[in-house]
Parts: sequence; structure tokens; C-alpha cells
Amino acid sequence: MNYLDFEKPIEELFEQLEKIKQVAEKSGVDVSKTIADIDDKIIQTRTDIYSKLTPWQRVQVSRHPDRPYTLAYINSVTDNTFMELHGDRTVKDDKAMVGGFGSVDGKTVMFIGQQKGINTKMRQIRNFGMPNPEGYRKALRLMKLAEKFNKPIVTFIDTPGAFPGIEAEERGQGEAIARNLMEMSQLKVPVICIIIGEGASGGALGIGIGDRVLMLENTWYSVISPESCSSILWRNWNNKERAAEALKLTPDDMLGNKLIDGIIKEPVGGAHTNQEEMFKTVKAEILKQLTTLEKLTPKKRVDQRIEKFCAMGVVSEG
Repeated sequence: MNYLDFEKPIEELFEQLEKIKQVAEKSGVDVSKTIADIDDKIIQTRTDIYSKLTPWQRVQVSRHPDRPYTLAYINSVTDNTFMELHGDRTVKDDKAMVGGFGSVDGKTVMFIGQQKGINTKMRQIRNFGMPNPEGYRKALRLMKLAEKFNKPIVTFIDTPGAFPGIEAEERGQGEAIARNLMEMSQLKVPVICIIIGEGASGGALGIGIGDRVLMLENTWYSVISPESCSSILWRNWNNKERAAEALKLTPDDMLGNKLIDGIIKEPVGGAHTNQEEMFKTVKAEILKQLTTLEKLTPKKRVDQRIEKFCAMGVVSEG
């Protein structure tokens, strides 16, 4: 397992646990009580550390290399019934954006999300989860397909941003994202958006307009990353912790500012420490939200969705 800088006490306890197990294996001595004590200490240390994470530490957890990505969630939530669909019917199939139909407890759902890649080679193929314009156009094509067959939509957001290359701008990156914002606000089917890792800039917002926008506990959602914010304001990355604090990008900040609709709890220590539990929690949340949203008429859903997003940033002076 990989450990972050602030997880050093946890790493030391696991190393201690491993050494004791090796000694017991060689000597045959019963060390079950010692192992149980260390296990308890690991849980307590993890709980203490994760109960007081700073915004920057939460950003680090959202990028943890062992954290599950979009396809892991989709395959687990759908019990491997996911059928991926490809291409935007104009340019190509963007590997950074995945989508397709899957069944959740007998209910057909359109899943869409950014996929970062699970190793170095796959990260290159997936462009590190940074979609090009054709990725957002593919996402919109799949959303319209879901609307045509009256199927709900669930998006998983996990991106450091839309791809900023010249070729992406030449093919209309801004227009593709802007069109998604307009079209998603008017979709007649239920739309649930879940931030499972990084939610950066328009790259996240391009699949982030929904009836319910939810964040996992150790994620972030902002117009810019702390590093980029620091480089603009202070001309270096040295103030990224300060920028993370000022950006108010944590789930608690976002919920307090009424920019999201809820927070999904993670296992103690983050989603990567118990992926199966995380998958079950997300699946239960999806089913709960769909049950509520499907009771509304399409017009009511659209009206509430537009009203919610139009109210963001509006200040009334008495």
C-alpha cells in the first residue's frame, strides 16, 4: 500500500505489524494479542488523523494512487453488467471519458465518467483523465441516448481538468463544455453527479449539472487546483496549502455554500482502504436518490435543476 506524508504514523504501525507476524511465523510464538493491540492502534491512529484533515491533505487523499477510479465504481455498482459505448460520431473515441449502460438491481442506468488509468501505460492512454472536446461530445451523445430511452444518468467526476492543449482548443473545448452545461440542465431524465476524486474546473462541470450533485468525503471541487492557484497568485507552488484553504474546495465548504446536495461518507482512512465498502455505499446512495427523483415529473425535475444552478452566486441586498 502507498502512504501519504501525513500517514507516516500509520505506515510505521503497519511495518511493526508485519515484523511481528514474520517473527511469529519463524518462532511459532503466539502473538495474537500483540497483533490485536496493534490493529486497534492502527484504527485509532487512522481515525485521529482523518478526523482533522486540512483542505490540502484532503486534496492529497483524493489523488491517492490506490483510490478506485470510475470504471471500478461502475463495474462494482452494476455487478459487471456494464456495456461500454464508444465514440462521439465526429472525431474519435476519447479514452479519458467512458460511458455506457449498466444494470443496478434490475434498473438500467447510463453511467458516464472520467477515467484516469490504473498504471503508467493506462494513464497515458486515458490522458490522465483529461478529456478532449470529443470526450464531452461523447458524454452528451450518451446522455441524449439515455433520455431517448427514458433511462436515468449517473456521472462520476474525477479529473484534474479538461485537456488544455492547443489541439483541444482548436476542436472547440470551450464550446463542447458549454453545450453540455446547457443540454444537461434540460435533460428530462434523472441526473445524479458524484465527485469521486478531483473535481477541477470546467472539466468537471462538463458532466456535473444534475438533480443531485454529491461529493465523496475526501474529494475536492473547485474552479482551479491549489497548485495552479498558487502559481498564479504567488508565481510558485509553495503556497498550495494556503491556496487550498482559501479556495473552500472541501465537501463541507461546498455543502455549506449550497453548491452541492450532499456528502457521501468514506471508510476511515479513505475510499482506498476499503474499496468494497465504498462501492456498496455509493450503490446504496444512487438507488436512494433515484427512488426520490423518479417520483417527480420531468418538468418538475428540470425546473428544480435550473432553479438550483441559477441561484448559485446570486446575492440579494435588503
